[in-house]
Amino acid sequence: MGRAGSVTRISKVLLLLGVAGVTVAAHGRISLATDAGADGRVVPRPELLRIASLGFDALVADYYWIQAVQVVGASAGDPSEHGPLLGRLIDVVTKLDPWVGHPYRFAAIWMVDTVQSIRFANEILQRGIAYHPLDWRNRFYLGFNQFYFLDDHAAAIATLEPAVGLPGAPRYLARLVARLRLDTDGLEASALFLQELVRSAPDGYASAEYEKSLDEVETERRARVLDAARQEYGRRHGRDIARVEDLIAGAAPVLRRLPPEPNGWEWTLDPETGRILSTYYGVRYEVHRQGRSERLRQEMIERSARSERGEG
Repeated sequence: MGRAGSVTRISKVLLLLGVAGVTVAAHGRISLATDAGADGRVVPRPELLRIASLGFDALVADYYWIQAVQVVGASAGDPSEHGPLLGRLIDVVTKLDPWVGHPYRFAAIWMVDTVQSIRFANEILQRGIAYHPLDWRNRFYLGFNQFYFLDDHAAAIATLEPAVGLPGAPRYLARLVARLRLDTDGLEASALFLQELVRSAPDGYASAEYEKSLDEVETERRARVLDAARQEYGRRHGRDIARVEDLIAGAAPVLRRLPPEPNGWEWTLDPETGRILSTYYGVRYEVHRQGRSERLRQEMIERSARSERGEG
């Protein structure tokens, strides 16, 4: 290693020592009994840290940013399970050093465990928009949360429209806004959002989660092909199908073949509703999406109950 490399390494070590020193000094000037979450992790309030940081706000922010990254990196399962802790850490980071960039989107990616976390992530993203008004990405993630998790199309449109034409903004943003205005069930808008999120995901885990949702969209698209074929079957025969395979049966079938179920499973008729659905999901996409906020609440309740029973 050359002299320049050694100097760089020494500089990094000194910087880390500086961060640690300033942070320890800041902690020593405030009560550690501030903002302890349900996870037991203490994260001091940003306003107290700002007072105690002796002007080194950015260095203290770096310390908490490293902690947030480590929480995600050390997670054995879904990092979004740590949403409340990540929210407190990123709140500190973006209030002490609001000119940072990636932490705002980091919050959007991982703070999705509950509706409360999502709304907190949205507050952080709005802070990012205020400090980075020309960065289209914060608006994109905020619009996605509003549309996908909170079912608020009007808010998503209002968030995304100003991003059209911003530096670096992709051309499809205008098409996405148009879709949100015209696409009442949101299927095509979901696809456009998720395709970009898969493309720009920061790691394989986040990409895989978005891929799962994109797979739901594709499954719904194919189910709708079957819905249309079912209507044609009824017009031709004057009766409904008894099973999905009726669509490819007979001398003049409505379809030559069934569209494959994307996960390799089968198509069936729901015994309760009679709707065509995938045996992999057992539910149609629009119901799944419209109930996503309530489903998050229910998952939070179930997770809390498991924890109380000592089931992890």
